[in-house]
Amino acid sequence: MTIKKNKIVIFTDLDGSILHRDTFKFDQIKDYIKKLINLGIQIIPNSSKTENEIIEFNNDLGENLAYISENGSVINNLNLLNSNFPNKIILSREKEELVEIFKNNVPENLQSKCKFISNLNKKDQINIFGLSETKLKKAMDRKYTEPFLFEGSKNEKKDLAKILNKNSLSIQEGGRVINLCDNVNKVKSMNRVLKIYRKIERDIKVIAVGDNYNDLDMLKNSDLPCLVFNDQFKEDQINIDNLIISNKPSPEGWADVIKMALVKLDHNV
Repeated sequence: MTIKKNKIVIFTDLDGSILHRDTFKFDQIKDYIKKLINLGIQIIPNSSKTENEIIEFNNDLGENLAYISENGSVINNLNLLNSNFPNKIILSREKEELVEIFKNNVPENLQSKCKFISNLNKKDQINIFGLSETKLKKAMDRKYTEPFLFEGSKNEKKDLAKILNKNSLSIQEGGRVINLCDNVNKVKSMNRVLKIYRKIERDIKVIAVGDNYNDLDMLKNSDLPCLVFNDQFKEDQINIDNLIISNKPSPEGWADVIKMALVKLDHNV
């Protein structure tokens, strides 16, 4: 009798996890990712990137993947997993509504510490995101999140987060900017996908990969949490059991943690 192996689903951050933190390239691991897909492993990007940016990633990879964009705001392409699944699930209000709530409820002293990227000139935007002008356009084409820089203290940032939480908003901190978001995040959208996917696949093992603060809840809620090495991120701030950590940064670090996770699942790929 053959024992049916669990279906493996990898939810992964992109910037600093699959993509090189500065060049955003992933050529060294492209063939490995395609090999995993060919073996039936589902890879679902779960990123702060916009829909257009992740479509570009899919095109670079040469694969059409289901994905979650703008820090859990939208789930796309689930119908690729099963034709009965929806093509798009929107979990967030539009960013204009979020900014309006922000302006009406955040005290002026804290608002003044928030520099919205959309209000800066193009040169500053390019420097902050480290992107070319063409790629910047895709990064700024946000429907559900508003990126900003915070120029206050840690306590002031905590105060800001509390006020936003009281008003059903949140802030998600990535490597380069903070995003003003609805009451959504990567783990909520991941769990929503799994709830739908389990209608056709009961035995799912979840690998989650990230490299920064906004990935931690996603990692904590997975079977095999994987952290790609990031020298700007303090490991002592992480309290996750059975965490798999790479010695190398992205993109090679991504392949390293996935290989270690698959060995734990008796898959040597």
